[in-house]
Amino acid sequence: MSSKACIHFAFPGITQKPLSKGLPGASSSHHHSHFLSSSCSSRSVMESAVKDKTQPTLSSGSYCPGPEWPEQERAEQLARGAALKWASGIFYRPEQLARLGQYRSREVQRTCFLEARIKSVVQSYLEGVQTGMWQLSQALEAVQGAREALSQTHGLIQDMAQASKALEALREQAVQHKQLQALSQLLPRLQAVPASVTQTKMLIDAQKLLEAYVSLRELEQLQEEAWVSLGGLELPVFQGLGHLAEALGHAVEAAAGAAGQLARTDPALLVAAIRVAEMEAGRSTPPGQVPRDWQQRCLQALQAGLEQVHFGTTVLPEPGSLAEWLKALQVALPAELATAEALVAPCCPPHYNVVQLWSHTLHNGLRRSLQQLLEGPELGAADAFALLHWALHVYLGQEMMGGLELGPEADVSQLEPLLTLGNIEKLEATFVIKVQASVAQWLQKALDGEVAEWGREEEPNTDASGFYHSPMPAIVLQMLAENIHLTSMVSESLQHRVHDMALSELGTFLRSFGDALIQFSQDHLNGEAPAPHYVSYLLAALNHQSALSASLTVLHLDGVAPGVLAPVEAGLDELQKRICRLVLEALQVELRPLFAALPSRQWLSSSELLDCVYKQTSNFCRDFRRVRHPAVQVLLAEAERTVVVQYLHALMQGRLVCRSADERAQAAERLQHDATQLKELFLSLGLEESAHCTPVLLAVRELLNLCDPTLLGLEVASLQQQFPDVSEDHVSALLDLRGDVSREQRQAVLSSLEAGPPPSPLTGRRALFSLVPAPTPSLSTCLSGLCS
Repeated sequence: MSSKACIHFAFPGITQKPLSKGLPGASSSHHHSHFLSSSCSSRSVMESAVKDKTQPTLSSGSYCPGPEWPEQERAEQLARGAALKWASGIFYRPEQLARLGQYRSREVQRTCFLEARIKSVVQSYLEGVQTGMWQLSQALEAVQGAREALSQTHGLIQDMAQASKALEALREQAVQHKQLQALSQLLPRLQAVPASVTQTKMLIDAQKLLEAYVSLRELEQLQEEAWVSLGGLELPVFQGLGHLAEALGHAVEAAAGAAGQLARTDPALLVAAIRVAEMEAGRSTPPGQVPRDWQQRCLQALQAGLEQVHFGTTVLPEPGSLAEWLKALQVALPAELATAEALVAPCCPPHYNVVQLWSHTLHNGLRRSLQQLLEGPELGAADAFALLHWALHVYLGQEMMGGLELGPEADVSQLEPLLTLGNIEKLEATFVIKVQASVAQWLQKALDGEVAEWGREEEPNTDASGFYHSPMPAIVLQMLAENIHLTSMVSESLQHRVHDMALSELGTFLRSFGDALIQFSQDHLNGEAPAPHYVSYLLAALNHQSALSASLTVLHLDGVAPGVLAPVEAGLDELQKRICRLVLEALQVELRPLFAALPSRQWLSSSELLDCVYKQTSNFCRDFRRVRHPAVQVLLAEAERTVVVQYLHALMQGRLVCRSADERAQAAERLQHDATQLKELFLSLGLEESAHCTPVLLAVRELLNLCDPTLLGLEVASLQQQFPDVSEDHVSALLDLRGDVSREQRQAVLSSLEAGPPPSPLTGRRALFSLVPAPTPSLSTCLSGLCS
């Protein structure tokens, strides 16, 4: 075994370095045995040196036993084989044996050098171990010394604890002696405590707050002194001081709560209460004692008392009495602020800001009261309006919180408003709903009263000018206009809401008025409830419509779109047409029997039949003079058109067919006479000439008076240009009236009418033929009909 392996097992801490590395090896077993014996000799020298210094117990590896690990054995075999291979190569030739002495001496030197390095490393390791062993022995001696010192200290502590227990009773006696000594010194003062407590209570009851506070402080100082002197011992004699201080605090609060009244009747008491609160605020609170904070309680009492006086729950207004309550506040709140500025402020320190405190307290109290009021039952229209107007205009106005004499301290404009936007929206909606219900009910009652007048035995009332008159239209518009104007005192939004509501209710009223007229007409014509003056009351209703239309501008608002009144104006126009239609239906009922006899042979030869029509129409339209302009012109024009339409309708019924040119000339002359008579009639009634419809009769006259039937196409074309609403059926009926038109001529006229240029539109012209029921087309010629 190599010396490298022996050294490795003897000193495992040394890094293993193979000694055979670079060894040239041996060429013979002799050389190898010499090398091994030299190595073992060196190992014996090192072991003896180590034993001389440390005498350690060497491990079994010191005697080069067999390998302990398989890897070591394999490594030694490889090393041995390599050495033998190298030695056999070197000493293979005889001439190399001469250099064997040199090789041996070089290997001896190398071995000595390696042994010296190994010895140095081992020596250094052993010196470190020796130093560590010395330090461990020193530490052991120090630990033993500390243990002995701790043991002695523990004994001393136990001795001191036993001595302290022996002195405990003496210490307690010393404390008791000290407390008794302090108690004996305080005893005269302590004996007077019950009497002082009683006296302080009497001072509080007598509202002598300053004296009571001084006495209370003396007692509390004595209590603090006794507590310190007695080492924190509480004496039973001071048990009532807490209740006494609380009673004084309540007395201060009560005086502050009645500040407004005391400022007038007993300002000294108010000053005393404020001074007590201020002195208590300036006192330093002893440790462990809760601050009484009488100053804050005093301010809170000032606010609570002020709110209770004006806004207590028992003084909230009942429904319907809100306006009186607000009016009372309008007087009371400025007076309260003036009192605060003149009387209460001098009794309080400047930092109380009494006027500002008063104004803010009153404002917040009023705001809470109004919120409670709005959370209760829904307000009526009058209460909602009064609250809106008062909160938005009166409260911040010059007569109340905006008054210059109150000074800037009373300004509440920067605080939360009395009514939130939600409150205002709710109140406005409530007001509009209530007013709308009231207006609708009032309008219905007014209409019912007017309808009840229609069945009277007397004619409608007239004004000084002789026109039918009723105060209802003026009252209706005045009531609506007043509601609109009244809401302008609150806000523009409310005014627009009420304006829209008024127009809506007026439109509903007009529709109801028209429905009532229709029912009135039906009852009269059916005989269920005949009215003695049916037409007169219809004419009076037409005057009502005219009055409403003429005065509708009173409902117009500045800044509102012009077309906002258009629905109401359309409703008024519809009402006027409905009334005119009812009047004309009554006229038709009276004229229908007369026109049933037209045309006839008697009509050709005499004007008697038309005289009856003239007379009946004149009698019917006699009361038209009691209708105001411009409605009377509309009514007269419609009446004249109705007579003309009835006339045309009678001509086209085929009751008369002219047999000769003389009869056609008579018919044409009769048409001219009748047209002139009707024109004179309606001119006498006041109808403007430009509105007459009688020219259509003259146009029919020209058609009958034409002698040459071949020119009928031109005449019919002229008729169509004048009256574009004429139809082929109407022309055919008029040709039947001539009695001399052949079938071919009729066909040619109708074809030319159909093929001719379209007539000019009906713009600006009144419809006539379109109102005449078209007769059934007839194929008869001039010889097919018989004159009745």
